[in-house]
Amino acid sequence: MADEQDNSQKTEDPTQKRLDDALKRGDVVKSQEVNTWFIMAGGTLVLMAFSGGMSTGLTTTLRGIIANAHDIRVDGRALIWFSEKLGVEMLGVLAIPFVLLALAALGGNLVQHRLVWSTEMLLPKFDRVSPAAGAKRLFSMQALANFAKGLIKLIVVGAVLVALLWPERMRLEGLAWTDPAAILPLTRTFALKLLGAVVALLAVVAAADYLFQYRQWYERQKMTLRELKDEFKQSEGDPAIKGKMKQTRQARMRRRMIAAVPKATVVITNPTHFAVALHYERGMPAPICVAKGVDAVALKIREVAEANSVPVVENPPLARALHATVEVDQAIAPDHYKAVAEVISYVMKLRRAVSRR
Repeated sequence: MADEQDNSQKTEDPTQKRLDDALKRGDVVKSQEVNTWFIMAGGTLVLMAFSGGMSTGLTTTLRGIIANAHDIRVDGRALIWFSEKLGVEMLGVLAIPFVLLALAALGGNLVQHRLVWSTEMLLPKFDRVSPAAGAKRLFSMQALANFAKGLIKLIVVGAVLVALLWPERMRLEGLAWTDPAAILPLTRTFALKLLGAVVALLAVVAAADYLFQYRQWYERQKMTLRELKDEFKQSEGDPAIKGKMKQTRQARMRRRMIAAVPKATVVITNPTHFAVALHYERGMPAPICVAKGVDAVALKIREVAEANSVPVVENPPLARALHATVEVDQAIAPDHYKAVAEVISYVMKLRRAVSRR
């Protein structure tokens, strides 16, 4: 019941990390029907391309053994030498076809997933020997699909056999009186027809089975909301911690800005919603923003400026424009040179007037 409840809660699509972890532990999409199709297709190609050479080679080897059977010694080391020689000759005849069949079997896996080296699937697990788990697998969707596949393959192969051999039934009856040398080519022709038809039909079964296996595998990789959140925390960090760190950085930046306000040349306000503190000295290419803020921060900038005798100029359009376009410790944009120059010129005149008094 716990497993069913857990599976019912897996409503979220798996992340790429989840899929990569499944691949690392050997949990991959694998359709045995795809492997079978590749092996059968490879066997058909081998039979088409190498059956003549293999039969000739095997015939020559076996004919030589039979013709010289009376001269072949099989006592002591002679038997070992004879076995080794016969094995080498047989290997020479069958090596290429066997290699091609092995490549076909490997290709059946590579088209489904990349190579995986994992020992996790080999580790003993209790559920593999548990009667309850075994009964559950016996009556699972996978078991039903395997039964359906077996039944379909049996029907397909049977139908192909009947369709191909029934029209040739009279010819097959005559093989009993046919020269044995003529039987092998006829058998090869029938075998290639049968294998070609079976391979073509099983391609559909293999494709359907792969889609089914992929869907089953994808469903197994789905995640619960809790798993999704835990993975996000592991990969991106705890959102609560990140939020606190962001607040800490913002608080430090505000303190640094407020500490720089007394060095400002002028503070331009909105008058209460926006405040931008600018610093300018002769020789500088452009004024630099040393602090800016809205609402409570703007009010604090204004209070510190007034407490340190920094001129505060109310210019709502300019305050809003500067706040939107300039960052702290950056020079203002050229578009605002003229307006800011007028404000700073006004402030300088006020300072000169106050100093003369």
